[in-house]
Amino acid sequence: MWEGFKNAAIFALGIMPYISASIIIQLLGAVFPYFQKLQKEGEEGRKKINQLTRLGTIPVAALQAWGVSVQLASRNVGDMSVISPDISGLFFTVSTVIILTAGTIFMMWLGEQITERGIGNGISLIIFIGIIDRFPYSVFDEYQIVSSGARNLLIELIYIAGFLFIIAGVIAVTVATRKIPVQYAKRVVGRKVFGGVTQYIPMKVNSAGVMPLIFAQSIMFIPSTFLSFFPNSEFMQSISKYFDYTSWFYSVIYALLIVFFTYFYTAIAFNPKDVSDNMKKQGGFIPGVRPGKPTSDYIDNILTKITLPGAIFLAIIAILPTFLMKLGVTTGLASFFGGTSLLIIVGVALDTLQQIESHLLMRHYDGFMKTGKIKARR
Repeated sequence: MWEGFKNAAIFALGIMPYISASIIIQLLGAVFPYFQKLQKEGEEGRKKINQLTRLGTIPVAALQAWGVSVQLASRNVGDMSVISPDISGLFFTVSTVIILTAGTIFMMWLGEQITERGIGNGISLIIFIGIIDRFPYSVFDEYQIVSSGARNLLIELIYIAGFLFIIAGVIAVTVATRKIPVQYAKRVVGRKVFGGVTQYIPMKVNSAGVMPLIFAQSIMFIPSTFLSFFPNSEFMQSISKYFDYTSWFYSVIYALLIVFFTYFYTAIAFNPKDVSDNMKKQGGFIPGVRPGKPTSDYIDNILTKITLPGAIFLAIIAILPTFLMKLGVTTGLASFFGGTSLLIIVGVALDTLQQIESHLLMRHYDGFMKTGKIKARR
């Protein structure tokens, strides 16, 4: 995204306006009954929510594009303006808003096409590719630093080992689950016996995934976006230093927001009362716990306890790049040691691998480029 802004690319805004619109719709679902009803209507509700998200992307992208146009018009390189005075003004602002908004809409459409015709979530894969694209440049910068003698090779090897250790930790927390046993009573229907088996409710330590970081980043973008409309005010620019992603103030507020949104999103995505009611309807119960409200309270208690370490872990991973940059690690490499980038890379990679494995098992394919064992009927 930042490389796009540096080069004034058409796709400079990326897919973030769509993510922001999706977050707004999810937050509205926790407040307004209309959106809550849509979330419970299944496939039809999902289609309506997707349509509202698409429509909401347009004003969000237009607002961000407007901020970009104001920033570009106020920038100077030496004694010359970045934007020619002949094209500055209303024409430049309108054209910038239209072009950048159209670029975001095209990327949104491309992501939906990947989701429908490919494997994995298209929006997530676009973000994943955009992050991975920066990795070779970061590696090359590190190579130049070591070859020039500015950094010892041993220190660089320690960085690499730490990088691998952090990735392993993120994967472990992402897939970590707390299994709650559920016993189903036996039922005799005709000559068949149903139930009588023990299953598990898998509760993830990090059930919110990367969403708390995206929520928190969206909130932290608001002051920066607002302050960008006052490029000539010294007071506003002095305040903007506190909202720079390398400042300590930004890191502390960012970490607190992540902890808050982890609990908030977990409460939205996982409702213990609904799980308890569904278990009761199907004749299931947790051994040693009475059905109904005691079961709901038991699940809620476990969910609260396992969410805390997950929230703290997310907060540490999110602010880790800031600490590493203070220690002298380049900005490009530090972004891969933590933050949203690393969590998105790990999350998307694991999700895509799971979907590929499910396709292979379902279709009994040897591979995508080989003939399957089972031929389709003609």
